Amino acid sequence: MPSTDEPRWLDADERAAWLALAGVITVLPAALDAQLQRDVGLSHFEYMVLAMLSERPTRTARMSELAALANGSLSRLSHVARRLENQGFLAREACAEDRRATNAVLTDAGYAKVVATAPGHVATVRQLVFDALSPAERDHLRTIGDRVLGRVLPGGACGPPPAAT
Repeated sequence: MPSTDEPRWLDADERAAWLALAGVITVLPAALDAQLQRDVGLSHFEYMVLAMLSERPTRTARMSELAALANGSLSRLSHVARRLENQGFLAREACAEDRRATNAVLTDAGYAKVVATAPGHVATVRQLVFDALSPAERDHLRTIGDRVLGRVLPGGACGPPPAAT
């Protein structure tokens, strides 16, 4: 039986905030992809996969963990991992602790690609996002992002990089 409850419509302030966020989630990924494609031939998601692996102490992660770290699905990661393998940036291997799982391993060429790519990517992120924000706004952005991701993704957003060992 259909609900007779009236939808919880957005008020004017909520609508304005939503439209601003919708614009960011539509336009920012395209701008990041454009810079990375132009400069190094990677998509933003491909770069995130490589970058998340580069921050792991052994440059290795289970595919399911890596999908969460890169904020993508396992299916999407599998397709990207195939492309990155073909380019020599990533290798997949059986997980020694759990033969049902697969590990992604960043190759030396993949690490070199991240090292070469990071300065241009960070400059773009700084220009498009952080140069427009005060330190307090940056902190609010992190809080907001974590709260929204916590509702959308199990486990929420990526935390700080693991400590080097």
